[in-house]
Amino acid sequence: MTNSKISPQHYSKYKIEPIDFIQANKLDFAQGNVIKYVLRYKDKNGIEDLQKAKQNIDFLIKYLEKANAKEPY
Repeated sequence: MTNSKISPQHYSKYKIEPIDFIQANKLDFAQGNVIKYVLRYKDKNGIEDLQKAKQNIDFLIKYLEKANAKEPY
């Protein structure tokens, strides 16, 4: 039995559900959110979801910039 709240149409319409892809590839939280928001934007929250995806990309960039700043040159 598929519960629509657990597996909503905006995710289950894909051959691989985002959660399965995210877990199988061991993506971190921000990476997973980018996948999730980009895949659902047309069916759920439109531009708001793309802005959320962008925010998560910005989180990743900021994290990597901090990590790279700690590396000796």
